[in-house]
Amino acid sequence: MIRKIIFCLVLWSSPALAQTPGEVKALIEKVNHYWQSTHPAPGHAFWDVAAYHTGNMEAYFLTGQEAYRLYSGKWAEHNQWKGARSTEKSEWKYTYGETDEYVLFGDWQICFQTYADLYNLAPDPQKIARAREVMEYQMSTPRKDYWWWADGLYMVMPVMTKMHKITGDPLYLEKLHEYFRFANGLMYDKKAGLYYRDAKYVYPKHKSLNGKKDFWARGDGWVFAGLARVLQELPENDKHRKEYIKIYTKMAKALKKSQQAEGYWTRSLLDPEHAPGPETSGTAFFTYGLLWGMNNGYLSKKEYAPTAEKGWRYLTGTALQENGKVGYVQPIGEKAIPGQVVDENSTAPFGVGAFLLAACEMYRFLDQ
Repeated sequence: MIRKIIFCLVLWSSPALAQTPGEVKALIEKVNHYWQSTHPAPGHAFWDVAAYHTGNMEAYFLTGQEAYRLYSGKWAEHNQWKGARSTEKSEWKYTYGETDEYVLFGDWQICFQTYADLYNLAPDPQKIARAREVMEYQMSTPRKDYWWWADGLYMVMPVMTKMHKITGDPLYLEKLHEYFRFANGLMYDKKAGLYYRDAKYVYPKHKSLNGKKDFWARGDGWVFAGLARVLQELPENDKHRKEYIKIYTKMAKALKKSQQAEGYWTRSLLDPEHAPGPETSGTAFFTYGLLWGMNNGYLSKKEYAPTAEKGWRYLTGTALQENGKVGYVQPIGEKAIPGQVVDENSTAPFGVGAFLLAACEMYRFLDQ
């Protein structure tokens, strides 16, 4: 309780910050109203829009605002409860692709997270029929290299736990671990406790401008948030649970060390000069993951509350604009780009989704 009081006193030192659960809830509603009112069209089922819906559904579960559920439901129906729409399995691919034959590419599978959430609210087999068809076909193949880029861990790992929870099929958890182990062998730097975006960026083959290891903030944000979302629904007795927790807590330590004094994380985590200045998507995912860890007993409040508070201070004091827009979101890409302009007008659906996730966990933290 003393630690919580200290944390709240730090928050109260700035009148611009949400200070109570009720104020955080009002902030969630402000951000989501702005996004939904300025983006009335449902949009496609690809990762950039689908990632927003993971945050929107979390906001629905927290606030009970029916408009949020309806917004995601309209989006799901618009996309026929599918990702990529090819029906010819012999043509299905899992390398990068934005067309309908890339059914096995994780950026087309993240939509299944929201479809599963909507199914759980009002069960109807059609809502998860395509998810089952795609994921069960994928699991039937001998391949294990489906998650070859860091983003994919957020896109698909929670799909596996959600579908396991719905179907009871243990193969979802077996393949979750098999694919995760492959990804770790490809991208995880055990010494740093962080993930390269993909094999192209592994040190020393690739280096930052100053010759350092180049860990892209949003890429590690996808992984850190993805692990939190997996642990949320992974059975307590899962035989690989301790392995996920070990990597998650090691990432938390690395992220604490790499945070900037202003509360944000730079786009290249260990080389702030590579692409200096604030960035919201990575910062929001990290803040979400840290708050989630404290809320669920995986991280020490004494050790991590100051880090989360600084992240929240940046998100609400700099990233969030007066009208409800979430700014300073690095545009779609795969790396930290020197000289790229990221400012208060830089926004994107995935950045808003990450902000909503962080805000929901802040509400829960303050409401304990």
